[in-house]
Amino acid sequence: MVRFGILSTAKIGYEHVVPAIAQADNAQLVAIASRDAKKASKMAAHFNAPIAFDSYEALLASDEIDAVYIPLPTSHHVEWTLAAAKSGKHVLCEKPISLKAADINKLIKARDKAGVVVSEAFMVTYHPQWLKVRELLKKGVIGRLRMIDSSFTYFNKDADNMRNRPELGGGALPDIGVYPTVAARFATGQEPVALTATVEFDPLFGTDRYAHTQIEFADFDMRMYVSTQMGNRQTMVFHGDKGFIELTAPFNSNLYEGDELKVHNSGHNETRVYRFTGVNQYKNQIEAFAKAVGTAKRPVFSLEDSLLNQKVIDAIYKAGKTGKRVNV
Repeated sequence: MVRFGILSTAKIGYEHVVPAIAQADNAQLVAIASRDAKKASKMAAHFNAPIAFDSYEALLASDEIDAVYIPLPTSHHVEWTLAAAKSGKHVLCEKPISLKAADINKLIKARDKAGVVVSEAFMVTYHPQWLKVRELLKKGVIGRLRMIDSSFTYFNKDADNMRNRPELGGGALPDIGVYPTVAARFATGQEPVALTATVEFDPLFGTDRYAHTQIEFADFDMRMYVSTQMGNRQTMVFHGDKGFIELTAPFNSNLYEGDELKVHNSGHNETRVYRFTGVNQYKNQIEAFAKAVGTAKRPVFSLEDSLLNQKVIDAIYKAGKTGKRVNV
């Protein structure tokens, strides 16, 4: 049983990851830490965690904790991941783990020096629907992959929300742009080569509110748009010369039409549907992470993978600024 401590009472942890820890077969929720002692005690009581800390430092110093989950604002991810690793704690950190690819190299060094597991919380990579997509592509079910189409959008103009605050790491690309890029790379096993992009910033908030990019891989292309000020939508389509694969809820599991994977033939007159019911991708993530803590041979989303994905996001920003094609 891996003993978890949580750094902050953030919404993503409260609603998804902390309940997943409680449900996992090989993890135990031990402590909540907050700079507000009342918030820590309230959340600890709600989830029956035995310890509430009034500082992050106190949690990291505790011998009662094996691993920490970090759902802090994005701008604090590198700082507290480094602190946790140096304290000998295993780390599961919310995405994006960093706002710049270069900073991830610091995390890799700290991880290796401390001998701990450090992983970015891309829960989608633990969902069986994405394992199925990878399998179908490898088998050539849709023939030669030519194009991936993707979108991820929602509408949020709350000035106090961290997603609209640049000093906290807000913006469409850090918050949701990372998902289509991770999913494409995970499913195909290929890395982007170059890209062009348009990035639009909100004049009031200063965060990127819309981005559209055309990404070149060695064997196929990818179109992606993300936005924090468009109607809720998320799509992922893999189009080959013998058919295409589409997912109904590629990123937020159990939303929209549920977790379905549809494979259409080239004539669009035959469709195979794979349904994934009762899947909790956050629970899958926690159990995989806890197994990795037990043995380094268990796979999790690695910092090396995080580095490669952040290079794509960095390149999108650069291409949006220069208006030129940028190598990833």
